[in-house]
Amino acid sequence: MLLAFPETCGLLTPRELAITNEDVNTLLKRLSSGEWSAVEVTIAFYKRAIVAQQLVNCLTEIFVERALARAAELDDALKKTGKIVGPLHGLPISLKDQLCIKGLETTIGYVSLIGEYADKNAVLVDILEECGAVLFVRTNVPQTLMWAETLNNIFGRTTNPYNRSLTAGGSSGGEGALVALKGSPIGVGSDIGGSVRIPSAFCGVYGLKPSYGRVPYGGALNSLEGQDSVLSVFGPITSSISGLKTFMEAVIKAKPWLRDPLAVRKKWDEAEYQLKDRDNGRKLCFAIMWDDGVCVPHPPITRALKRVQEVLTNAGHNVIAWYPIEHRRLGNLTVCDAVLQLSENEARHRSFQERDLGCRLSGRFRLGYLSERRAPYRHYGSGRKSSYCRIFRARKAASLHISSGKFRKRGKISAPLDAIICPASPYAAPPHGHSKFNHYSVVWNALDYTASIFPVTTVDPAIDVKQPRESFIDAFDREVYDMYEPETFHDAPICLQLVGRTLEEEAVIAMTEIVDAALKATNEQL
Repeated sequence: MLLAFPETCGLLTPRELAITNEDVNTLLKRLSSGEWSAVEVTIAFYKRAIVAQQLVNCLTEIFVERALARAAELDDALKKTGKIVGPLHGLPISLKDQLCIKGLETTIGYVSLIGEYADKNAVLVDILEECGAVLFVRTNVPQTLMWAETLNNIFGRTTNPYNRSLTAGGSSGGEGALVALKGSPIGVGSDIGGSVRIPSAFCGVYGLKPSYGRVPYGGALNSLEGQDSVLSVFGPITSSISGLKTFMEAVIKAKPWLRDPLAVRKKWDEAEYQLKDRDNGRKLCFAIMWDDGVCVPHPPITRALKRVQEVLTNAGHNVIAWYPIEHRRLGNLTVCDAVLQLSENEARHRSFQERDLGCRLSGRFRLGYLSERRAPYRHYGSGRKSSYCRIFRARKAASLHISSGKFRKRGKISAPLDAIICPASPYAAPPHGHSKFNHYSVVWNALDYTASIFPVTTVDPAIDVKQPRESFIDAFDREVYDMYEPETFHDAPICLQLVGRTLEEEAVIAMTEIVDAALKATNEQL
C-alpha cells in the first residue's frame, strides 16, 4: 500500500502534510481567513501530487508557473480588499485531461492530438477560476475515454495507490489515484458509464455523477460527439465528503446556463439539500440492491451492503430490499453492442487512423492494451461495403436511441423511496486488464439518475472468504465469481453507490452525508 508514502518520504514539511490532510471545508476556511496563503497551499498540493505521480503515474500536465501566479493574485486580492475572490478561493483543483485550458494540449490519450493547443478555456475551467480555484495539474485517461481502466500510448498506465498490481479504474483513473493520495483536494472527472464512480470506488474516495447539464460541458473534448442518448457529464472526485457540496454549489451558483446553452437552468436548491420535503432527513427510506440480476458481487461488496443496512437501521431510517428492473437488458442496450458501442466504434476507428503516427511517436503498434479489453475493435473499410455498414449503424442507432428513451420513462424510483444503495462494481479494484463489467454504473447513466460514491471498508481476506455457490445466473456470473481470490484484493477499498432521481444533486449529496456520518459514528464506537 502506497497511501502512507507521502507522509513518510520526507519530501513534505509537517505544515505541508497538515495542509494536504485537511478536508475541503477546513482548507477554504483557513484560506479565506489568511491563516494559509493560496501560494503555500498550492505548493503543498503540488509537492504531494508530484510524489503521487512517481508512485502511480497519474498526471499528464504540470503547469507550476501558471498556477503559482494565479495563487499569488488571489493572495494579493485578499490582502488588498479583505475579501475572498470566490467560494473556491485558493483551493487547488485538478482536472481530467479532457477539459481544455488555453495554451495547453488536451490529448484525451490520442497520440494524434499531441501539439494541438487550446485557443480558449472550457466553460467549466472559466467558472472554476472565477470562483477562485487554482487549477494546477491535469490527470491521465485511457485512449477513447471509454474504458474502466487508465492506459494510453502517450502517458502509459495509472496504477492503484492501494496496490500497484490493481487498476485505478477509468476513465478518470488519474483523478481517482491522485485524490486518494491526497495530491488534490478536489478533482474533476467525467462519467458516461461509470468513469467518475468506478475510479472513486476503486481508489476509496468520494465521487458524484450529476444528471446531464447540471455541470457545463461546453468547450471540453470528448470521444462520442453526436451521440445523445447517454450523455457524458462532469463531476467531482474528492477525498472529503464536504468536497461534493462545495464543488457543486460553487459551479451551479455561477449560473453555467448563461455560458453553455446545454446546461440546465436549475439554481442551487438549499431547501432540497436540507431535505426539507423529507422531514429534514430524520427518517429516510433507503433500498438495498444486493445484486443486479446479471452477476452477484464478491463477498466484500456484500459485506459492505450489510454494514450499511445495519448502520442506517440503527440510525432510525427505513431500509428495504430493491429488486432490479431489467438491468441486463438496459445494460446491454447501453454498452455491449448498442448505444455506446456504436459510437465507441467510431472512436476506435480513429485510433486505427492514427496508428502510423502512433508507431512513429510512441514506438508501439496501435494500443498496447487492445487484448485486455472485452469488446472487439472493428475496422470499417472504404467503398460500398463500408457504406452499407454506415447505413446499418445509423438505422440501428436510431432504434437504440428510441429504446433507451423508453427505458428512461419506465425506470422511475417510487415516491416513498428516497435512494437506492447498490454496488458501484461487482468487485473491488481488479488486476490490470480485468475491469470488464460496468453494468452496475452504466444503467444510471442510461436513466440519467444522479449517483454518488462513498467509502465503506476494505477487503479483509480473513473475513471475506470465498464461499462455494451451487448455482450461477449464467456463464458470465460464474466468470465474475471465479475472479475472486481474497489475497488478490487484500486491503483494496470497498465503496458503494447511492442513487437518487434525475437532477437531485442536492438531495443525493445530503443523503450521502447522512450515510457517511452513520458509518463514521459506528467506526468510532468500534
